[in-house]
Amino acid sequence: MSQSVTPELRTWMIDQLAAGHSVAALLASMREAGWHADVATAVLATIESGGPLVEPPGPNVSMPGPDLSASPLYVDAGDRRVPVLQTMAHPRVVVFGDLVSDDECEALIAAARRRLARSLTVETKTGGEALNIDRTSDGMFFERGENEVVARVEQRIAALLRWPLEFGEGLQVLRYAPGAQYRPHYDYFDPGEPGTPSILRRGGQRVATLVMYLQEPEQGGATTFPDVGLEVAPKRGTAVFFSYERPHPDTRTLHGGAPVLAGEKWVATKWLREGEFR
Repeated sequence: MSQSVTPELRTWMIDQLAAGHSVAALLASMREAGWHADVATAVLATIESGGPLVEPPGPNVSMPGPDLSASPLYVDAGDRRVPVLQTMAHPRVVVFGDLVSDDECEALIAAARRRLARSLTVETKTGGEALNIDRTSDGMFFERGENEVVARVEQRIAALLRWPLEFGEGLQVLRYAPGAQYRPHYDYFDPGEPGTPSILRRGGQRVATLVMYLQEPEQGGATTFPDVGLEVAPKRGTAVFFSYERPHPDTRTLHGGAPVLAGEKWVATKWLREGEFR
């Protein structure tokens, strides 16, 4: 049965919340009545943001990600077969092994090292970038296809995740020294912030993230997903992928980089957009 997000449904939910019903009780009641969870959460998102109604994505909406329909042990990434080590459905998380070789890891670190600066975060209030006390790494960005190694890794990512190469931001390399971390956050751009429209003009919303581990620390530095109690160890050559079909916490993609306790952690991150990133 097709279900539509309508102004009437939104008004009814607002009235129920105003009457004192909790969100959990409201969602449970809607499920019992046969409403799909994504319809309910889409309406709640518009109520929280005060924005216009947005239809939830249907089951056939294209999203980046590997084809895991046959539960493969390996996925074809063009120039190599990549092992699938772990998967999770909600949030959509896939851990890959041996995505980047030792030589590629060393080449990316060497090229990035001389251009490192204190990491910035995108500032959605203004559309620019700013220092953030929650992020204590050093980093830099490569242009797409900037050198042979970057181009090869980007082609591999595009094949692995079945997403156009030009829809990806430039590869970012980060170095986390002992004590450095990135506290839990979301990678999508908050639709309610005033600077978000100018950010989205460069390629639309972010829809997925791939974090590749270039150098493993001696201790600490896991990628954490607090909402689901998941930790991904930063083993060299492996990568963690996660996608978010809408810019909302119900995607459960809150994640962070745990503090490095000993040694250095180096990662390369690829963010994927809805459209061509310019």
